[in-house]
Amino acid sequence: MQRFLKEWRQDAMHKHQYDSAIFIGDKLLALTNDPNDAFWLAQIHFQTGNYSRALTFLAKHKLLDHSPSCRYLAAHCCVKQSKFEDALAILGDKTPGHLLGNANKSRRKLQHTSGNARNGIHRKGSSRTEKGGQSEEQEREATSDSKYEAAMCFLRGVCFAKQNSYDRAKECYMDAVRIDVQCFEAFDQLMKNSLLPPDEEWEFLESLDFDSMTTDGTETAQEVANFTKMLYTTRLSKYKNPAEFSNAVDSLSQHYKLDTNPDLLLSKAELLFTQCRFKQALAITTSVLAADQYNFSFLPLHLACLHELRQPNTLFLLAHRLADTYPDEPATWLAVGVYYLSISQIAEARRFFSKASMMNPHFGPAWIGFAHTFALEGEHDQAVSAYGTAARLFQGTHLPQLFLGMQHLQLHNLTLAHEYLTTAHKLCRTDPLLLNETGVVFYHLDHLPEAINLFHQALAIADEIDSDPTFWLATRANLGHAYRRQHQWSLALGEFDEVLRQGSAPSQQADSNSSTTGKHHILAAKGLVLLEMGRTWEAIGSLHEALGVCPQDPVATDLLARALEENVGGDEGGEFGDEIRTEDQLEEAMEVKRQEMMRREARKTGRRGKVVGGGDSAGAGRARMSEDGEDSMMVMSDGDE
Repeated sequence: MQRFLKEWRQDAMHKHQYDSAIFIGDKLLALTNDPNDAFWLAQIHFQTGNYSRALTFLAKHKLLDHSPSCRYLAAHCCVKQSKFEDALAILGDKTPGHLLGNANKSRRKLQHTSGNARNGIHRKGSSRTEKGGQSEEQEREATSDSKYEAAMCFLRGVCFAKQNSYDRAKECYMDAVRIDVQCFEAFDQLMKNSLLPPDEEWEFLESLDFDSMTTDGTETAQEVANFTKMLYTTRLSKYKNPAEFSNAVDSLSQHYKLDTNPDLLLSKAELLFTQCRFKQALAITTSVLAADQYNFSFLPLHLACLHELRQPNTLFLLAHRLADTYPDEPATWLAVGVYYLSISQIAEARRFFSKASMMNPHFGPAWIGFAHTFALEGEHDQAVSAYGTAARLFQGTHLPQLFLGMQHLQLHNLTLAHEYLTTAHKLCRTDPLLLNETGVVFYHLDHLPEAINLFHQALAIADEIDSDPTFWLATRANLGHAYRRQHQWSLALGEFDEVLRQGSAPSQQADSNSSTTGKHHILAAKGLVLLEMGRTWEAIGSLHEALGVCPQDPVATDLLARALEENVGGDEGGEFGDEIRTEDQLEEAMEVKRQEMMRREARKTGRRGKVVGGGDSAGAGRARMSEDGEDSMMVMSDGDE
């Protein structure tokens, strides 16, 4: 009868007929009074959402001290009810130290005995065989208990995260994966919430004992270990070791036929996004969402690509569909916020970003988008506060620190900008945008050799990661300005010519994200260099071309007046007269005029921001900002200038 009732209970659970499972499970428990049957009945109550009943049931049958699995279930009931203090009282607030070493030893011993059994190795003597069987069973129980202990570490981390104790949460997640390398939930929390810098992510991956995993199938333990490590590798930050990431993806795609797996495709799209190859990334996310339109793990990256490529109509349709079908998902209101951002309705975008962040306080893309809305309106104090919150929440990503540095750079707080950018550089040393912004700080501090070195590093890394070169034209222009300030006219002219050449390439002209906003700045700078080189007639041509793009550019106008004055060999008629003869004096006067112009036009032109999410992606995700209204010819970010 007991076997019949157990099969009936399991069949009802497989069909999700939980009332039947509770009815039969209760009768089975009355017959057996077995703690295992009581645990199964509590599991059914948990799956139906009756968390209080499940917790009461466990306490009534005195199961909390019976096994780690029962404690885990009781703590999980408390977490589901947001009773985090009660959950910690059950779990304990520290990971037992003995677990970190014993778990791997138990699994290795079980792996050895299982391998012997598969190879036909048996002990002599019936009594020794029985003892061996009992020992193996004990090892299996120990392994099962260690897995539940790892799951309890994960729940402990969730509780600390809900209490804003992110450092303790990070340690608990790491302990969970150390105890059980198959505890992917904990590993995913570390990666998704960017709790570790890229360097520490790779160090943590290398420290994990994948060889301790066991298998009862035909696969060898080494094959299972390599497969799992490659899967975990695809979840790491894309700013570090792109070659190893590509090797892992290729191996998984070729040997295990996972080339169309959504998780692998998401990792590929994230890598393409960090390389500024937005069209290719969008093609991948679009193909996956066409087959599974409510795959929310893809949505932040998909929204970021649509925003980068300026597709507000597609954003509108997607946001409208999500609002109708999934109004309780934070990604839905992120989509609405990105749509309003793409059509420059900043206040509405801020409202929906805020709503998404309130629904999920650990949703990185919503926090970054919320902060961007303040930055776009020039509300630097509020932007700094919002970016600061993101920096506290997502301690492993450099992006919030980078944006804090950019805000202080716009406010000309160069000391604070340098501090934040230095902190960001400690977290990530391979982001070209970060190197560009740091170079701009050194440029304004008149540390020109250091600025030139950083601009060269940014361009070299962009080339190394196979990034689209047209998205780093601003960095090349910055390099040209630094050469100009050092009076290295030939090098400066070469950089400006390269910017103009790449900026007018057919691929760039066909890109919907391209813009001629900064072309007149480059032409004016080229004219200034030519003027200093004594090539007056070429300077006049370049300045005329600049005024053809932007007829009201005060820099090009003043330079053209000087060039014409020098070309005719006279001193009169020039706006600056005899007082200004050096290049530094001329630039200072032009900057004053440019500041006046920018103050008048700031509210008219506005500024464009880009919101990026996903994981990395943590996630936290990546975000980019481009400033089109700077107070000098220096480009302060990698926009479309």
